[in-house]
Amino acid sequence: MAPSNQNKKLKVTFFSVLPPFRGGISSFSQMLLQNLSGIVHVESFTFSKLYPKILFPGKSQEDVSLKGTAPRIVSTFNPFSYLSARRVLKRTSPEVLIVNYWMTIFSPMYVFFSRGFDKNVLKVALIHNLVPHEKRFFDRYFNRIFLNRYDAFVVLSQQVKNEVMTHKPDAVCLHLSHPSYTQFGTSCDKLEARLSLSIPEKAKVILFFGLIRDYKGLDVLIDSMNHLDESYFLVIAGEIYGDDKIYHKLIANCKNANIIINDAYIPDDEVKVYFSAADLCVLPYKKGTQSGVQAIADSFCTPVLVSTNGGLHEKISDGTDGFIIENLERQHLAEKIKDVFVGGKLNIVSEKLKNLLVQKANEWQSFAEELLVFLQKEKDKK
Repeated sequence: MAPSNQNKKLKVTFFSVLPPFRGGISSFSQMLLQNLSGIVHVESFTFSKLYPKILFPGKSQEDVSLKGTAPRIVSTFNPFSYLSARRVLKRTSPEVLIVNYWMTIFSPMYVFFSRGFDKNVLKVALIHNLVPHEKRFFDRYFNRIFLNRYDAFVVLSQQVKNEVMTHKPDAVCLHLSHPSYTQFGTSCDKLEARLSLSIPEKAKVILFFGLIRDYKGLDVLIDSMNHLDESYFLVIAGEIYGDDKIYHKLIANCKNANIIINDAYIPDDEVKVYFSAADLCVLPYKKGTQSGVQAIADSFCTPVLVSTNGGLHEKISDGTDGFIIENLERQHLAEKIKDVFVGGKLNIVSEKLKNLLVQKANEWQSFAEELLVFLQKEKDKK
């Protein structure tokens, strides 16, 4: 619950990637802002340009269908824009500055921002990832200088909290679980969804959803289809970041030809079709701290199968509200998928997820309120 003695709302300046930029962190930030706006006075800002092309192998960083309202004030790769952006942030005269952090390339910019605020301003980082999935030589140094410039941290998985505490043992750190997404609507008719994707009604449908990068293990999942009979269909929906020839070659050589791939960014209004058609969403990540895809699956009550490589399994009990695999090898993955599809296990988990979804109806609001309690507590220490 938010503090009851708040006659004056806390004044928060919030910086993150936001629409029209696309992707999970943009969606997360937008949902959080919507729920913070009723309990704090918040002003939000975003990037004018986000990634240099060398760090963005996709087709586009923006979705023209997404309406962006936050002022676009800074280019990550133009240090000359940092000064004007900091002036804009300072003019809001916040009590709390919140920045969202998920790649070490943002460290110099955020360190520069932090130096422009008085000591009585609480500087908070909401960390989605600390240790990058694709490591670079400067990561450790950039993380260290970044962590040393902020007063408190909010993380979305225990693994990230452990990483923060390893780098900064005295860090003030709050762990809040990633809420389920609700902006993609509700499930549509399963048969209609399958017909639209040219999938037979009685097929056993596995879904891999989201941006495709090496660490997400799609290659292992495609290979596992060699050990699954033709009653299984694999639907891959997401833009490939990297060499698409690798995945298309694996698909072409697979013994099971029931693999459908849509190598493209999936607009918000089409997301429900894929999750409605699926029996199981598989996240065979080789590493990873938390996943927006998992949050989407939860909102559609689609059971997930996740690896123990990272933090995705932290809030799952195997066979109760999802499925977990420890040995991420293609034959083991195939056997686990087979096991999931027998004995009514999927229906049991799906019903459990439906019950949990009802209980978590105000999950984003609760997230925002818990965050506010934390911010107020740390601000009072200043």
